[in-house]
Amino acid sequence: MWDYYFTVSSIEDALKILDERREYARIVAGGTDLVLELKNGMHPEVDTLIDITRINDIDAVWEDKNNIYFGPGLTHNQCLVSDLLKRYAFPLVRAANSVGAPQIRNVGTVVGNLVTASPANDTITPLIALDATVKIRSKSREYSIKLSDFYHGVRQTVLKPNEMIVQVSFPKMDVNSSGEFVKYLLRDTHAISVANVCAVITMLNNVIKNAVITLGAVAPTIVRSEKAEKVLIGSKLTCDVIEKASKIAEEDAKPIDDIRSSSKYRTYLIPVLLKKALESIKNGKWDQFENEPVLLWGEKTSFITPISKSIEHNQSIEINATINGNNYSFIKGQRHTLLNLIRQEAGLTGTKLGCGEGECGSCTMHLNGLPVLACLLPAPKAHLNEITTIEGLAKGGELDPMQQAFIDASAVQCGYCTPGFIMSAVKLIEEKPDPNEMDIKQGLAGNICRCTGYYSIMKAVELAAKYYKH
Repeated sequence: MWDYYFTVSSIEDALKILDERREYARIVAGGTDLVLELKNGMHPEVDTLIDITRINDIDAVWEDKNNIYFGPGLTHNQCLVSDLLKRYAFPLVRAANSVGAPQIRNVGTVVGNLVTASPANDTITPLIALDATVKIRSKSREYSIKLSDFYHGVRQTVLKPNEMIVQVSFPKMDVNSSGEFVKYLLRDTHAISVANVCAVITMLNNVIKNAVITLGAVAPTIVRSEKAEKVLIGSKLTCDVIEKASKIAEEDAKPIDDIRSSSKYRTYLIPVLLKKALESIKNGKWDQFENEPVLLWGEKTSFITPISKSIEHNQSIEINATINGNNYSFIKGQRHTLLNLIRQEAGLTGTKLGCGEGECGSCTMHLNGLPVLACLLPAPKAHLNEITTIEGLAKGGELDPMQQAFIDASAVQCGYCTPGFIMSAVKLIEEKPDPNEMDIKQGLAGNICRCTGYYSIMKAVELAAKYYKH
C-alpha cells in the first residue's frame, strides 16, 4: 500500500521528508482513517508514510495561565484521563469518548480526526466551540490559524502538502462556563455521527453572558448557529428559552442526504440534540459520565516508545519485534498491515481477518499492552515494540482464565470472532476486576459476533472475573 515508510524521531525530520515528498507523502499517527483510505484507493498518489508516534512527548497536554495545549500524538483515550482537559474542556472529552470503540480510541488521534476533515468527525465540533487554534509548520514556515478557518469543505483544509499540524490550543473554560457535546448515531456505539451538537454557555448572575453553538454533520463544514446564540445571550436558561433556541438552530444548517440519513431527518435532529445539550447544562450534569469510560488499558501499557534516530523501513531494514515473549525479525511485510505481518510473516494465524475496516474487532491484539485493530495499523509500528496475540495468553500449557471462561460459558459458536473478544476482555478485567454490565458492553463495543446474542459472551466475562480472583 506504500513504498516508503519512515519512523521519525523528531518533528524536524518529519518536515524534512514532507518537504521532499510533498503530495506523495502523508503523516501517520494512529492511521485508523488513513490506512483504510489507502486500502480503498482514495490516495493513489501517496507512496510515503511518515510515522510520528515515536517522537518523545508527541502526546503531551499542557497549560499556561489562560490556555490549554496538546500535541499531534494525543489519542482519544488519553483525552479521557487528562485532568487538564476534564477540568477545562469537558466537551472535547465527551466527544473523544464517543469516537469509535476502545481499540480505535487507543491509537486514533485528535489531530488526525481534525485533518481527516469530515464534518461528521466528533472532535471538530467542540474544538471550534472552544475557539481552538492550530499551529501549522513546514520546513521553512510556521503559522497559526483558527480551527474554524482551517476547513474549506468536506475533506478540504488549508494544509499544503509539505505542512503538518504540530499543536492545538484553546482558551480554558472559566468557572462560569459550561459545555456539552451530544451526538446521534445509528447504534449505541462505534458509529459515525448522523448529527452532533456542542453548546458552550457562560453565565453571569444566572443570565447567559455568552453562548457558542456548533453543529456537526449538517453542512459541508462545522457551522455555528448564530441565530440560536442570539436567542440565548441575555436570557436565563429556562425551558422556554431552550425550546426557542433549539428550534431556531435548524435555520443555520444545510444538511444532505447520504447513506446514514436523509437531510429531512438531520434537520429534525438538530433541535432534539441542542435541547438535550442545553438541558444537560441547565441540570448541571454536563461534566459527568453516567458510567466511567472503559479504556482497555490494563496493568501493563505504554504509549510512546521514543527512538533516538529516524528509521526508513524497507526490504533491507528488518522489523524487529517481540511477539508473545519471543524475538522476531522480518525482512518482508513492511508495506502492509500489522495483521498481515503477524499472520503471513510470523505464521500466527489465531488473530483473524474479518472486515478489514476496523469495524468487527476480530483482529484485536495487544501492542505494548494496548488493544488495537491490527487491520488498520501499518506493519512497521511493530518495530522495537511488544505484541501479544491470542497464542500468547496461555501459559505453561494452561489456558488463560478468560479463554477457559469462554469455553465454560459456551460463548463460542463458529469461533471466528472469539480471539478478538478474548483479547479485549482480558484488558477489561485488568482495568476493572469487577466490571458491571455497562463496563462489559463498553469494553466489548469494538467486537462484533454474528452467531450469538452476546449474552453468553457477557456471561463468560463475568465468569472470568471470578476465575482471575482464584
